[in-house]
This record gives sequence, structure tokens and C-alpha cells, in this order.
Amino acid sequence: MCPTGAIYGRDRDGGFTEYMQTAADAIFPLPDNISGNTAPLLQVMTTCLHAQRLSDIFPGDSVVVLGLGVGGLLHVQLAKARGAYPVIGITRSPQRRELAEQLGADFTFAPDDDVDKKVLELTNGVGADLVIESVGAVAVLEEAINLARIGGKLLLFGIYTSTELQLSLYQLYYKELLVINARAAKREDFPACIDLVSRGDVQLEPMVSHVLPFNELERAITMLGERDNSRMKVILDHT
Repeated sequence: MCPTGAIYGRDRDGGFTEYMQTAADAIFPLPDNISGNTAPLLQVMTTCLHAQRLSDIFPGDSVVVLGLGVGGLLHVQLAKARGAYPVIGITRSPQRRELAEQLGADFTFAPDDDVDKKVLELTNGVGADLVIESVGAVAVLEEAINLARIGGKLLLFGIYTSTELQLSLYQLYYKELLVINARAAKREDFPACIDLVSRGDVQLEPMVSHVLPFNELERAITMLGERDNSRMKVILDHT
């Protein structure tokens, strides 16, 4: 991981420029079967792949994904590509549960569906080998700890905006959970993700809900702040 790494549009200006200059070795060519309107999701996918590589998912591992936004849906697909079973998605949104199942989730539930009991039933009474917290909320993190098996793993993928957390740590201690944090990606994750998408192991297009012309940039940014479960990835078309 680069200690001085920065992201355009967050740490550096230039996220919406028509042209930009960068090092040649930071450019990855795309095959013809990855379109310009789906390619931006590769950046998000690299962070998911990096996180799962740190988590050591093995075939047959049970995985629970809490939160089925773009990151959560990518985690579902990557876990399936690694042979995990069952892969269980949790979200309040019926639309996102349906999409998760279309993308490979074996089971999906709403948070009020007695999730603890259902996960135990689907994992022979022990809990999940890996729980991925992809929301960034303390209440969801507490549920993630509850769903993991003794000796299991907890992947913190959501971004916590608060600098202080009130969290009961006894379950974390009692279960001997391995807590994994991931925030970015490595260079080798980019060609790996391109290959996974090109082979059809991961689908990006179903997660693109809106494609807007570049002159509607302000509308696109407004949409990102709106609470709308039908909105997934908003893409600006430069053509």
C-alpha cells in the first residue's frame, strides 16, 4: 500500500476533467467486452478483491454480506467466484435483494427476518466463516459480530464517518474473531479484476442504474445524496 497514495476527486483535484495526465504504468487496457460505462466500477471492484484476498476465502466457506450497495454486490459475486457457499446477502431493500440473487447470492434476507436464526440454520448451527460489513454503521457492525462463528473472520469494508464507536467487545473477544480492515487496492488487483469481468465471472452492467451525459454532472451529484434504493452506480458519459 502506498503511504502517500491519493484519489482524484477526493485528495486531488481533477475527478471531472476531460483530460488528465498520469504515469504510463498506471494505465490498464480494457478488452472489447468491457464498455466505457461499466469500466468505472472496476475501481470499486479492486478494493473488494483486495479485501477478500486479505480475508482468505476458501471454497465452501460460508459468507454473509451486510449491505448490498455496489460494494456489497461485488463482494457477493467475488465470494461466489471463489467457491464460497452459502453466500448470504442482508439488506432492507427488496430491489437489492432481488439483484443480489440475480448476481449469485444463494440466500438474501431483510434485517428483520430473524437473520441470526436463519444464518445458523444455513451454517449447520455454527455461524458464518466470514462476515463482510459493507454499510459503515455501528449497529450493523454489532450484528456482524453476532453472525460470525467462533474463530471466524470479520471484514470491515464500510466506511465509518464517526471517530468514536460505542461497541460491546465481549463477543469479539469470546469468539476469537479475526478482524480485517481494507481501504484500497494494489496494482495487481486491477488486471485480476479486468480478467474476472472479461471472463464473465463478475457482472458490472446490472449495477449501473443511471447513465447521464456529462453536462448533467450537477444532477448526478444530487442523485448521490438522495435516499433511493433503486439508484446504484451513476455513470457520466463523456462521449
